[in-house]
Amino acid sequence: MTEREKMIAGMIFDVSGSDMPRERKRSHQLCNEYNRTNEDEEEKRLEILDQLLGAHGAHYWMEPDIRLDFGANITLGENFYSNYNLTILDNAPVTIGNDVLIGPCVTIATAIHPLVAEERRIHFKEDGTIYNLEYAKPVTIGNDVWIAAGVTIAGGVTIGDGAVIGCGSVVVRDIPAGYLAVGNPCRPIRKITDKDRMIFDRPMDGASACTEVNDEVADTGINK
Repeated sequence: MTEREKMIAGMIFDVSGSDMPRERKRSHQLCNEYNRTNEDEEEKRLEILDQLLGAHGAHYWMEPDIRLDFGANITLGENFYSNYNLTILDNAPVTIGNDVLIGPCVTIATAIHPLVAEERRIHFKEDGTIYNLEYAKPVTIGNDVWIAAGVTIAGGVTIGDGAVIGCGSVVVRDIPAGYLAVGNPCRPIRKITDKDRMIFDRPMDGASACTEVNDEVADTGINK
């Protein structure tokens, strides 16, 4: 069993083993190339993402800068968008559903280092090369999830469909579907209901919806 196979299986593995340093170097180089692109180079950005990601659906976009450790272990659904400074340490699989929005400065970290200091140290083999042991747990994000700015998601977490993670949260345990969750550690606060609708319950096109809702907000004095 290769070190990479151990990594994907959630077993303890040697970070420096097998072809992993080469794979990570390739991913980091592609990320650097992506981050140097201009705003009008949309096709080039999509070409780079296609090389980076393990799999993706239609309509996906990442604002630079991005940092993906391997990239190949990331699967995106359809209609994905991430804002600036997304970091994904995908030592284990990261699976993201359809219609997911990610705010700026979000980190998804699947890697787990030893708690005991002696085990965290860099060790040397008989031939003088180093080895460094860790393991990783997968992250799964369901459909229709919104992850707000500055959120950190740890390995082993599943976020259910339709959940909203408030800004600055640290997610270390599963979040149920359809809940607003906030905090460090992140906890479900309440169920998201129809009372949370921004455009209420009226069938309107986008332009008229914005006009009517803004008029009602002005009438309430909320923004005074």
